[in-house]
Amino acid sequence: MDVLIPRKNNKKKYLSLAAVVFVLLGFLAYTTLGKKRNLNVSKSEISIQRVEQDYFEDFLSFQAEVEPLNSVLVNVVEGGSVQEIYVSNGDQVRAGQPLVRLYNPNTELNYMQQETAIIEQINNLNKARLDLRNQELSMAKDLIGMEHDYQDALQLFELNKKLYAQEILAKNEWERTQENYRFQKERMDIIKQSIAKEKQANRIQMGQMAQSIGIMQKSLEVLRKNKQNFLILAPQSGRLTSFEPVLGKTYQQGQSLAKIDVMKGYKLIAQVDEFYLEKIAEGQKGTIEFGGKNLEVQISKVIAEVKNGRFQVELNFVSPELTGLRQGLSFGVRLNLSEKTRSLVLPKGAFFAETSGRWIFVVNGHKAERRNIKLGRENPLYYEVLSGLKAGEQVITSQYKDYINKDELTLEN
Repeated sequence: MDVLIPRKNNKKKYLSLAAVVFVLLGFLAYTTLGKKRNLNVSKSEISIQRVEQDYFEDFLSFQAEVEPLNSVLVNVVEGGSVQEIYVSNGDQVRAGQPLVRLYNPNTELNYMQQETAIIEQINNLNKARLDLRNQELSMAKDLIGMEHDYQDALQLFELNKKLYAQEILAKNEWERTQENYRFQKERMDIIKQSIAKEKQANRIQMGQMAQSIGIMQKSLEVLRKNKQNFLILAPQSGRLTSFEPVLGKTYQQGQSLAKIDVMKGYKLIAQVDEFYLEKIAEGQKGTIEFGGKNLEVQISKVIAEVKNGRFQVELNFVSPELTGLRQGLSFGVRLNLSEKTRSLVLPKGAFFAETSGRWIFVVNGHKAERRNIKLGRENPLYYEVLSGLKAGEQVITSQYKDYINKDELTLEN
């Protein structure tokens, strides 16, 4: 006889086993995630700085080079090839001194043709003016003859009038005398009016001709002056720089040939990073060290044209009486951007490249823990600390390239 064996229920067993596994996995995940990522670091490999409460001054440092206060460019007015060189680069030149002579046969031939054409036009206008004068002389001669005929007719008229009144002169003769007198009078009046109008027209025409001749003479003067532009003269006295002509070398019209530095004062020229473009303005003051003294300088011009990530700044010396300055000298300029304020400051370091100032390792005994911070303004020496650090705390400011994924550092001697 078969015996019925009851079936065992393993459901509770499996549930208990699953609960144990889940608890173990949860504990393992907690211990793994909660464990800080640590790295042992030698103190000799890092740089440790102290956070301090100090005066923060927003300033900028950059290099500037001494240049003459004023310079004049020497440009080519008429292009041509170098024929003669009279001076050398670096020479002291005076205003009007010849520097170099250029030669351009095509331009010179063109000048000659233009000069000939202008002179021919002036001669033609002068001849036309002479013709008008001769015409007026001819009319004046004709008028004299007509006036003589009129006077003869008038005298005869007066005489025959008396004779006719005395009944000595015949009537037909008197009528001929009257007709002749009328004719001569009307003729002279018409000719006088014609000559007056002709003279008026001639005066207008001669005035226009004189004006045209004056313009042509000025054009001729300019043309002849331009012919002298092949001889390039110094526009101002000073020291000649950037002057490197070569015999036979061709220069185009408007091309710069040299620069003349007017040795009456100096200024500073600097190329500044574009990051500071909005912070720098005309009138700001700074200092340089020269001859063991701090000299005050002031920004006179900001050229807000960025080239290769930099823009140009010009500075003038506040003190005009300076001796010993030379072109080409270089100085470190400290430019004050704001007044001093009491702030929590952190010395600058390479850590900023990896953290962008968002976190830092704070030293506590033999450990250094990662901490979030917030930085504000900066100058070449310090960052302004807004939050996350306290005065007296020490931080690692060297590079974080090997620690960027670490939470804690163990410092070893």
